Amino acid sequence: MKIVKIASSQGGLGKAEGSELAPDEVIEKTKELFMSEDGILPVFDIDSVSVVDSNIDETNKNIYTKALGVLKDNVRPLFLGGDHSVTFPIVKAFSVLYGSNPGIVIFDAHPDAENDFTATHEDLLCALVNQDVIKKENIILIGIRNWDKNEIDFIKKNKIKYFSMKEIVSEGIHEVSESLMSVARGFSDLYVSIDIDVLDPAFAPGTGYREPGGLSTRELLFFLHRLKKLQNLRAFDLVEINPSKDIEGITSKVGAKIMVELC
Repeated sequence: MKIVKIASSQGGLGKAEGSELAPDEVIEKTKELFMSEDGILPVFDIDSVSVVDSNIDETNKNIYTKALGVLKDNVRPLFLGGDHSVTFPIVKAFSVLYGSNPGIVIFDAHPDAENDFTATHEDLLCALVNQDVIKKENIILIGIRNWDKNEIDFIKKNKIKYFSMKEIVSEGIHEVSESLMSVARGFSDLYVSIDIDVLDPAFAPGTGYREPGGLSTRELLFFLHRLKKLQNLRAFDLVEINPSKDIEGITSKVGAKIMVELC
């Protein structure tokens, strides 16, 4: 599996400082794991993006260029951040390569629709929609549970599909996953973005925004194991792990477990 390290917290508005440590820490934790639950021995081909200190625009250009090459030449690569802003240049490259009818599934505690600055981790959804990177009807949010009024308004105005934690619990994870799969298989090509704060902080304390009431690690893996079965799945990213805020390496090891299970 191709792994692309993006050791940047430049888009985190100071709140994600420490997430640049995640790629090396998570990869190190994979050494403590063996075969995946499907009996696959994970083999990782590690690459990285050149991060330009104090220049997020240049860093994003490097992410975009690297993503174009990696997405073109590899099957289901994983981009390992870093803060969630790194997703935007990757998805821009993804939409260029897979221009027919691409879609994205985003696991996140937040809608990330605060503003439209494109270069921060709080603006991903606004940027994707307002810059026509991905059709708004081809965006699915999973696990959201904390949002501002302007974010709710943005989602409703643009009719973004979402499954909140409240809905996942009330409807049941099996029902929600069936609905998710039904929509996602209709995309020509699928990208999956995983913000680790989709997990309850009991399972992933090492992140910038600890939001109670999230998914368990097992529930997230249930979704990912199902999505892996889709023939149109092309790439993943895993972001917002912050080793500087972690407790005994729990979150980094969860990240490593996710990596192994995505192989």
